[in-house]
Amino acid sequence: MGDKKLKKIYKILVVDDSKETLEVIQRNLNSNGYDAYTCSSVRDAIRFLSESTIDLIITDYKMPKSSGLDLIRHTRDNLSDIEIIMITGYPDIEGAVQAIRDGADEYLVKPFTDEELFGAVKRMIDKLVSRRIVQSIIKPARTYGIIGESINMQRVFHRIQKAAGTNATVMIFGESGTGKENVARAIHYNGDRRREPFVPINCTAIPDSLLESELFGHVKGAFTGAKETRDGFFQIADGGTIFLDEIGDASLNMQGKLLRVLQNKEIRLVGSTRIQHVNTRIIAATHKDLLSLVKKGLFREDLYYRLNVIDVFIPALRERRDDILLLINYFANKFCDEMNCRLPQFSDNVLKALKTYFWPGNVRELENLIQRLIVIVDGDLIRTTDLPESMRFNIPSGSGSKQELKEVVAEHILSVLTTAKGNKTQAAKILGIDRKTLNSKLKIIDHPDYV
Repeated sequence: MGDKKLKKIYKILVVDDSKETLEVIQRNLNSNGYDAYTCSSVRDAIRFLSESTIDLIITDYKMPKSSGLDLIRHTRDNLSDIEIIMITGYPDIEGAVQAIRDGADEYLVKPFTDEELFGAVKRMIDKLVSRRIVQSIIKPARTYGIIGESINMQRVFHRIQKAAGTNATVMIFGESGTGKENVARAIHYNGDRRREPFVPINCTAIPDSLLESELFGHVKGAFTGAKETRDGFFQIADGGTIFLDEIGDASLNMQGKLLRVLQNKEIRLVGSTRIQHVNTRIIAATHKDLLSLVKKGLFREDLYYRLNVIDVFIPALRERRDDILLLINYFANKFCDEMNCRLPQFSDNVLKALKTYFWPGNVRELENLIQRLIVIVDGDLIRTTDLPESMRFNIPSGSGSKQELKEVVAEHILSVLTTAKGNKTQAAKILGIDRKTLNSKLKIIDHPDYV
């Protein structure tokens, strides 16, 4: 098999007093890759369940002596992590309601088509898999220290591998909260410079008045307050990597000084006439469209092409939904370990809500949410009522909406602001982004209440 993952074969128990029904359902399930077993009575099914592990039960409603409801109650009282589908030839609302109350997950009415059967089975298996991924105490594998198995993340890992094997400058693109610094660290610590410093810098945090001193250092007496000679970030990172986060927010003044370093690999301390050579690799990152900024004259074209030798695009969390359950599992285990508490269960509806949520704050927003739930929820089960209001009433993915992506983002941000009663700091916290990023998004939305 090599490195290929083995596909799990799910075990299904079919319970019906009709021999013909058992044979048809078992044959159809087996032909579709499931491992189907049959019992003709509730008593036989209970005995079978005591000796075997089953993923899904498909049971008839009305049978001699004991009904399918009796089997459902026994299963819910004595077994866990099993999905149940009730089937019946006597459809009535009262019976369906009672079956659901007693623990059935789906209700099928005879005669049903193969498509209806397979659709119900797939929904139950998908729900079972989601729950098992989140509840697993085995933490998901990490590639370059990053969790992700989706196709989009595999592309990121391939790019990291390529970038780590060179000393070329790297430009990382991704929305706020996607983990741009994690990718930069992965490139550094898997390359030849791994034993040298990795120095992260937020370009928005350095005022122009301190720019040269912070980046390139200064000599004693160079300006008021310069009481001693001090190295800048480039000297500290010499031989290693300097990570320029949010390079799109850098002033034109800072851009010009960075361009000279990239071109000549030389710096000069403030107050000194001596040129110093630095061997520092530059990795930059931004959540902005730099080419758009170049056209507007807000970002230097020559610097853009100097930085963008190797580009890495990190997908938004909504573009890698296959990884959401793995991330929930990782963060839940992480925070439970820190708090020395038991891993809670997440209801099926909670998992569905988290899988379809838009995630404007991306992985950082998900991490913040899981930490919040672990801290504030009492009991062993997290329900939809424990989620923030903005998540309980979000627009689900694939709902058939004709809205453009920017419209969905705008509606969600405004919904969160309404929930936060206009408090931008609280809204930014809910979204998992900083206040400055929220303000920049509001400028694009151009809503009269928040301009």
